[in-house]
Order: sequence, then structure tokens, then C-alpha cells
Amino acid sequence: MNVIKLVILGIIMSVVSINALQASPIVIAHRGASGYLPEHTLESATLAYAQGADYIEQDLVVTKDAKLIVLHDIHLETVTDVQQKFPTRKRQDGRFYALDFTLTELKSLLVHERRDEKGNQVFKDRYQGEANFQIATFEEHIELVQQLNRQFGKDTGFYIEIKSPAWHREQGVDISQLTISLLRKYQLDDSNKAVYVQCFDFAETKRLRNKLGAKVKLIQLIAENDWQESTTDYDYLKTPEGLKDISGVAQGIGPWIPQILDLEKKAPTNLVTMAHGLGLAVHPYTFRKDALPANMSTHEALDLLFNEAKIDGLFTDFTDITIDYLSQ
Repeated sequence: MNVIKLVILGIIMSVVSINALQASPIVIAHRGASGYLPEHTLESATLAYAQGADYIEQDLVVTKDAKLIVLHDIHLETVTDVQQKFPTRKRQDGRFYALDFTLTELKSLLVHERRDEKGNQVFKDRYQGEANFQIATFEEHIELVQQLNRQFGKDTGFYIEIKSPAWHREQGVDISQLTISLLRKYQLDDSNKAVYVQCFDFAETKRLRNKLGAKVKLIQLIAENDWQESTTDYDYLKTPEGLKDISGVAQGIGPWIPQILDLEKKAPTNLVTMAHGLGLAVHPYTFRKDALPANMSTHEALDLLFNEAKIDGLFTDFTDITIDYLSQ
């Protein structure tokens, strides 16, 4: 084999390696290491980082003093002791809203494992302690991940969800503008950075790209219509026409796992194939080892997702288990 052939072979092998690396599925730590520590706390994010997550998710809501905090819901009572600390601060619907509290007030709350309306822990075998976990700001999460990246020479990314943008605007707050402004403050509104922004509201996804001029990679979350996450018609978004509309503004979709897998038949639907045909990445939610169908093992579930459905990334409460599966 002459030198020219060796050079060409080397170039081909380099390209193959690069493509293989780019095609590797990403592991997204859902609310941090939420399978082990209270969701969205800095401790949970730190553990997810140590477990090797490619991205760590931050759900964003706004405080009374216009600070972005990392919290899954616009309400507080399911994950904090707000009812004990501020019993008179609920609205007429009986709920406690983050938007009604200053950051200082929110910092005084104890964050605990998610509980249902009866006060029972949703995932009974998860963290059962009473340590002093706190609500954190988005800026605190940015600092944490960036400093860990600096020290460990890694590029763990941010996977941000803008929560209830239409509701926030009804309350006089533009959460999307606040988010984009903060990303720009940290030079993160950049399609080349390890950052995704997702939203359930398709009108808001389009607004982010077309009105607010977002450069960051966007993901359109897909719910079911009866969840009433937004006024978006999710049945339409799952059609070829809907996916084409998404591809005009976003880089991918975030479907619910039962939308890409027929769990009874243990077979993929056609949603991933249709999305891939339009160049859209597919990052479904959420793998939980403690919430699998009765007839499905952890390994079988991950095998269906990665090898049968051929997803591009996965939201998981258990980063370590997901990475261990992929490494094998």
C-alpha cells in the first residue's frame, strides 16, 4: 500500500470516527441526579455531573423579584415546605406560586423529595432524609457547571426548559426574554455551545427563534393534548406536517417515551423515523428504573430506546445506569 493510499485511509478513518462520535446518544440528567437526591438542587446537579451526564437539565421559573430559579413547577408545595413556612401565601386555588415569593423568601425553604397531594413521597425508595437542600438560581447552576468544566476539562452542557411562558406573560413576566438575556450574559446563546433550550409551547418556540432572535439550539417538547401543558396541538406536531413545521425553527423534538414506543408490543412507533427524515434529533423523556412497565426490565427498556427506536439522547433520572448501559 503506497503512501497516498495510507493517507486516504487515514482521512477516511478520521471522518468515520468523527461521525461516530457525533452520532453517539447524549445522556441528559433529568432535574439532575433526581433518582438519588431532591430534584434541581445544586447537590443533585453535582452528583449528575460526577456520574458523567452529557447535559444537566434546568427547568426555569421566575420569582417575584424577576430572578430565574431552577424549579420544575410554577408551584412550590410539591417539593418544598412552603405550606409550613408561609401558610397564608397561597392563592385562591390553594396553590403556592414561586412568582409570589422573592428569592430571599424562596431560599428560606427546605427542598425535599417530590410529594403528592396527600403528602406521600412519589418515589418512595428515593432520598428519604431531611437535609437542608435549597432552591437555586439559574446563575448558580451555570457557575457550578462552568467551574466543574474548567477544573475537570469537560464540556458538560445545559439543557434548559422554559416553564409555562404563556402563564408567565399573563402575570406580566416575559420568562423567555429573561432566559435569552441571561444566556447572552454568559455567551451561551450560541448554536455551537453545549446548550439546548426546550419548551412545550410551540408558539413560544417560534417566538424564541423568530422574535427574540435566539441562536441557541431549540427543542420542541411534545406532550399529550389532555395534559393541557399549553394551547399547542400535540397531535398535529406528531404528524409529518407538524414535524416539518418544527424543523423550520428547532433542531429536535422531546417526545414522551410512549409516543415513540408501543410499550405493549415492545416496538417503536414511526415518530423517530419521521423526525430523523427531517433532520430532527429525538430526545425523549423520562427513563426511570423505578417506574418501568411491570413486564419490562431496565436493560430491555434501554435496549428498546437506543437500539430499536434509535433515539439521539435520553432524559433520565438515573444517569449512572444509562451511561453504564451505553458503555457496554
